[in-house]
Amino acid sequence: MGTYNKVMIYIWWIIAVSSAIGVTIMGIRFGFDRWYQYYFFSILALLMVFMKRLMMKRMQKHIDELENKSK
Repeated sequence: MGTYNKVMIYIWWIIAVSSAIGVTIMGIRFGFDRWYQYYFFSILALLMVFMKRLMMKRMQKHIDELENKSK
């Protein structure tokens, strides 16, 4: 399960960076007045990265607590 979570973090990073670059390029080409709202997707992907990390830390803490409790 750890490998899956790490891969998903990288995927969310790729989505965040590529969408930010894409929106910036389109904003330069066609004007930011039409494209600025699409930065929302980059921000959302970054939030997913941080939430995924937070949940991974919480889950590891919970697993460690269960292991200590069973001993």
